[in-house]
Amino acid sequence: MLSVNSTKSVFCTFLVTGIPGLEDLYIWISIPFCAMFLITIVGNMTIIIVIWREQPLHVPMYLFLAMLAASDLGLSLFTFPTMLRIFLLAARELTTSACFTQMFFIHTFQDLESAIILAMAFDRYVAISCPLHYHSILTNTVIARIGLAIVVRTFTVQLPLPILLGRLNFCYSNVLSHSYCLHPDIIKLSCSNTRVNSIFGLFVVLSTMGLDFLLILLSYILILKTVLSMASHSGRLKSLNTCISHLCAVVLFFTPMICLSMLHRFGPRLPSYVYVTLANMHFLIPPVMNPIVYVMKTKQIRDKIKKLYTIKTTVKAHATSIS
Repeated sequence: MLSVNSTKSVFCTFLVTGIPGLEDLYIWISIPFCAMFLITIVGNMTIIIVIWREQPLHVPMYLFLAMLAASDLGLSLFTFPTMLRIFLLAARELTTSACFTQMFFIHTFQDLESAIILAMAFDRYVAISCPLHYHSILTNTVIARIGLAIVVRTFTVQLPLPILLGRLNFCYSNVLSHSYCLHPDIIKLSCSNTRVNSIFGLFVVLSTMGLDFLLILLSYILILKTVLSMASHSGRLKSLNTCISHLCAVVLFFTPMICLSMLHRFGPRLPSYVYVTLANMHFLIPPVMNPIVYVMKTKQIRDKIKKLYTIKTTVKAHATSIS
């Protein structure tokens, strides 16, 4: 903590917060969080490896799913470890540079996931509306360009955030209200003028996740219009069934975020653990649930996973018998 004008103190570290009011239960709370982290790593890595190794899965739907698994993996690697440090080691302190770095990567992977979910909505729209031209529209080149555009957009809007934070002083408090560093949470603690940071932060949210959500809604309106125009009842059900996994991903990602935003702006003042829980649901639940949902709902993925593990088991048994 540095002294400024002998009347204020500028903090050089931040203290992240666990779940307020449940400090005595942190050891027990850490057990489900450790399990969730393990499921996230194993589930998303399995999907990435299976899609990478299996040539029949090198089609638009599964390539976008691999991108989603990669973004989920990145998001979990920058959220779960910090929470587990709090629960298991009572380690709350982060340096300013570590906090800004964590904030950058959390928001980067958050925006990447939002954009990938939008790309997957476009994939479903093309598959249902133009099934005969699906592979000619979504070629590998087009998918690569979509992936590049997602990465460029995300880094373009996210890179200025830590740079703009670097000019601020933090002297009101250094205690963050979440278990990881988030941009709105950090700027609340600044005693400098944060007008530019607030305006740019709002612009980033509206131009990324806000715009993505509206375009996803538009995609599903067009999909519903196409499905309702189909003559066959079985055709309608089959088309809608291909969207269930993606709809689950949309609900898991956007619902906690919208609820949290509405509560902050229009809802009654609730205990702090309610806001912390909703934030945790937004950042932690999608990486855990997305691989589970896609494995359960996608037969091709299930079959390839079974094939992969059957081959490994056979090779291991063969090696054991030789030795």
